[in-house]
Amino acid sequence: MTDRLRAIEGLALVAALTAVFDALHGLGDQFAQNSHDAATKGMHGSHLVYKSDGVPVEEDPWRHGEEGRTCTASAYGRRSVSRHVASYSAVQLASAFAVTRTLGYRVPARALLTGAAINAITHGILDRRDPLLWLAEKAGLSGYIQHATVVRKAGGEGTEYPEPVQDVSGPGTALMELDEAAHRAIGAAAALVTTWITLRKGGRR
Repeated sequence: MTDRLRAIEGLALVAALTAVFDALHGLGDQFAQNSHDAATKGMHGSHLVYKSDGVPVEEDPWRHGEEGRTCTASAYGRRSVSRHVASYSAVQLASAFAVTRTLGYRVPARALLTGAAINAITHGILDRRDPLLWLAEKAGLSGYIQHATVVRKAGGEGTEYPEPVQDVSGPGTALMELDEAAHRAIGAAAALVTTWITLRKGGRR
């Protein structure tokens, strides 16, 4: 294969993978994520919560047996984000495999897995929120995050008049926009790395 043909092949593959990762990002990040993990993946702290649902022990100190097992809030948050990353990665891997194979192109497993690992590791780090807040601060965006917030209804099921609370990280907020932008940019980088591994000498058979 000439250098020109290899360059064209690389451009086509990186474009296809970038398009797939970007187009299906929302499916993996939103639809494939359950509500509980979305609400608890950013939990931090050394205080104890129940492993079954993440409720702070101090709010319900009378549980016993299996229901009474506890962990720290940080550990609970890590478990939640791990489940989310697993489902997100499954969507990305399956979609990339399906699109390339449907079009008759074989991407080596090690290339796909490397790209998926880049997306998965960085996704988990950013979704823990503190690293994303640190990046935003370094970029001078703290004011943007504090300005672009939303007001949500608080209170459990059946609450007649839920109290409004300010949310700085969920849908509709600046932090959510920055989160999505970072994930998509990393997806493009993962597509480039996947393509580079695929096109290395001996990468494809």
